[in-house]
Amino acid sequence: MTLRPALNPARKALPAPAPRPTARTARAGADRPAARRRRRRGADRKPRLAIGVTVLFFALLYLPIGVVVLFSFNSQKSLTVFKDFSLRWYSAFFNDDVLLASLGMSLRVSLVAMAGSLILGVALALGLVRCRSRLGSLAGLVMLVPLITPEIVTGVAAMLLFKGMGITLSSGTVMLAEITFSISYVTVILRSRIAALNPEVEEAATDLGATRWQALRLVTLPALLPSILASAVLVFALVFDDFVLAYFTTGVDPQPLSVRIYSAIRFGVQPTINAVGTLMLAGSIGLIALALFIPRLFGRRGGLDLLSGK
Repeated sequence: MTLRPALNPARKALPAPAPRPTARTARAGADRPAARRRRRRGADRKPRLAIGVTVLFFALLYLPIGVVVLFSFNSQKSLTVFKDFSLRWYSAFFNDDVLLASLGMSLRVSLVAMAGSLILGVALALGLVRCRSRLGSLAGLVMLVPLITPEIVTGVAAMLLFKGMGITLSSGTVMLAEITFSISYVTVILRSRIAALNPEVEEAATDLGATRWQALRLVTLPALLPSILASAVLVFALVFDDFVLAYFTTGVDPQPLSVRIYSAIRFGVQPTINAVGTLMLAGSIGLIALALFIPRLFGRRGGLDLLSGK
């Protein structure tokens, strides 16, 4: 009788040998990095159609403006043939009493609209942020209506309101209409900034003996100063370039510069208009750039960061 060796229960079974790679599996393993590289190249590939559409869009948008700027320096009166660079038409503008009167009118309207919309917009923004009732939410929605309403509707409505009240159209009606139109811009800019403020700072000021008005004047308003200045510059630029609202609410004379330019274009485009348009364009770009970068001067987030969501 043969004895079999006892099996060791602690001994583990040996693992099965790994299958030998075949030619197919070897090719598949070699193709994986190549496939990943192709997918990566496809993801990094620039969409040519989208780039072409973008370039076409900006060309159609800015090419006419570039032509106006170019021919404002033309030495000839021609609007189709450019000869030499000259400041002839800028000199003609600064020697034109009618256009200078319209420029002064536009500056006065812009300054008054800026001041009025700032006072009312700051008060409205503070009230909307601190009002927690349903009435405050409803007022916030109503405040956004002028931003989405076509400006021609606002202009016609303002004209009919002044006519119905027996008010003669003049520079005063333009200022009132522009103030009403600009309040929403100031409120939107300041509302987000007020909501980001820490209310405990103002409460600490009142605990130290300051009244509510003193806390607002010495604590809240200085914290809002960058946003107030940025909204002021932005409103000034918007009102100075505005045409639709000014056209429906202005009087006979003097007219704002935008309305005066439109009246002159109806009888033919003069090279002086190109110079005026170039000056207005340069001024508007400078003011808007200043409004975007004013917060950076105070160590706050700039307007470009807010627009890009950074």
